[in-house]
Amino acid sequence: MAAQRLSTPPKLRRGTLRTVALGGLGEVGRNMTVFEIGGKLLIVDCGVLFPEEEQPGVDLILPDFSYIENRLDDVVGLVLTHGHEDHIGAVPYLLRKKPDIPLIGSTLTLAFIEAKLAEHRIKPYTLEVKEGEVEDFGPFQCEFVAVNHSIPDALAVFIRTEAGTVLHTGDFKMDQLPLDGRITDLRHFAKLGEGGVDLFLTDSTNADVPGFTTPEKEIGPTLDQLFGTSNRRIIVASFSSHVHRVQQVLNAAHAHNRKVAFVGRSMVRNMGIASKLGFLDVPEGILVDMKKVDNYPDSEVVLMSTGSQGEPMAALSRMANGDHPIQVGQGDTVILASSLIPGNENAVFRVINGLLKLGTDVIHKGTAKVHVSGHASAGELLYCYNIVKPKNVMPVHGETRHLIANGKLAEDTGVPSDRVIMADDGTVVDLHKGVAQVVGQVECGYVYVDGSSIGEITDSDLKDRRVLGEEGFISVIVVVNRQTGKIISGPDIHARGVAEEDQVFKDIKPKISRALTEAIQDNKEHTTHQLQQIVRRTMGSWVARKLRRKPMIVPVVVET
Repeated sequence: MAAQRLSTPPKLRRGTLRTVALGGLGEVGRNMTVFEIGGKLLIVDCGVLFPEEEQPGVDLILPDFSYIENRLDDVVGLVLTHGHEDHIGAVPYLLRKKPDIPLIGSTLTLAFIEAKLAEHRIKPYTLEVKEGEVEDFGPFQCEFVAVNHSIPDALAVFIRTEAGTVLHTGDFKMDQLPLDGRITDLRHFAKLGEGGVDLFLTDSTNADVPGFTTPEKEIGPTLDQLFGTSNRRIIVASFSSHVHRVQQVLNAAHAHNRKVAFVGRSMVRNMGIASKLGFLDVPEGILVDMKKVDNYPDSEVVLMSTGSQGEPMAALSRMANGDHPIQVGQGDTVILASSLIPGNENAVFRVINGLLKLGTDVIHKGTAKVHVSGHASAGELLYCYNIVKPKNVMPVHGETRHLIANGKLAEDTGVPSDRVIMADDGTVVDLHKGVAQVVGQVECGYVYVDGSSIGEITDSDLKDRRVLGEEGFISVIVVVNRQTGKIISGPDIHARGVAEEDQVFKDIKPKISRALTEAIQDNKEHTTHQLQQIVRRTMGSWVARKLRRKPMIVPVVVET
């Protein structure tokens, strides 16, 4: 990855295609790529990243739209490769800025995003496309290719421009026995390769995993066995958009005469959409409302729940904490049917531990084959490179280790190392006369959603929250006479979360008073802020030395 600080990119040359990823490089989430030529922009995907523990209070993390914010009238379309949150979750926040940006995607993808936008009271302009179709959007001609993923109806997009061609895989794998019979169309990939692919943007999430990704079909027998041996309730946690996994749970439940209740608003919504559109085959009479599960014996109930990533407000986390209407307990079986997203490990293990304390049996990917990845492993990526034979490669969708591993695979198949672009979020890549090269960098930070605020929370605010949570809080209140420099009242010291008695601060009070008095006598033109900084430094150095802590210190100096 680029280690040096890159300069601002030059003005885009005529006949050049510019590519800028605003998310998805160096992280698993908030995937968004902007293509520009002839003064027009085409966006592929617009997803969210879920917060980690060092981002307390944050609900979602968005791509940084500042690069295109003043050019939204130039956007000719937003192509959505599939319906996962890390690819469509930020669309409502972009459309708040310009609601009529055309959304282009498959039937299921558009249905998922339309339902999400309805909650934001946005009615989008959409264009439904299918594999094999070709559509023009300004200077961009887009051809859509069927790919197999952990959600139905996923598409890759092939982009033709006067400057060259780009094949963007989206998320994909090469499952040869998919549940819906829809495989990644390698024949189409080969055809495009024969015509020439100038820039290949490839899913990197599993690039460091050798071999081939296990077929989804192998999960069925494991679920069937678990359902056959459990005598009480079964709770299966998965992503709310994982239609294939839900289908396997419905099949296993039907085979063992169990009823299924969807738990979690997004799970209910998405599976209702998938069923209505024919992507989910629901056996007649198998679904029941969550509120009615108590009418059935525990041995006849399956709960299909959200919360497989340990999200604090998701159904499974609330069950583990005992604050959900559904109370899990001794003998219940909980199946975590998902992979761990990097950064979520502690949250997931916390949920597992909570469930185990309640007496449940917890089954996860580490103990049984209850999940397979939706991403191509190294062997599948090698196949794609050999079929497509791209001139330039830019790995996308993954952490740094994934991107580097993917780049090495490209080199192994004969792509010259100087044609493998290792980019960060915000790196500007220009394609001109068949050569792709890095030409600069644009600002591309995290945009935090915190309740109703968007982009108002900064990294400094998050640091303050971590300090408050880990080190505590100390306030120091002093009233001084501006003319005489004498302390009229205080210092009054109040601590929270410092785990010390108030009397421990008696030694520092005279030092604060002395420091303030000397400062006022030395400089009669002092400001209140300067006096507060003196209090902060005096208190901070004493606490660090005596208590070995670094709490947040809030000095309040009142002058009369």
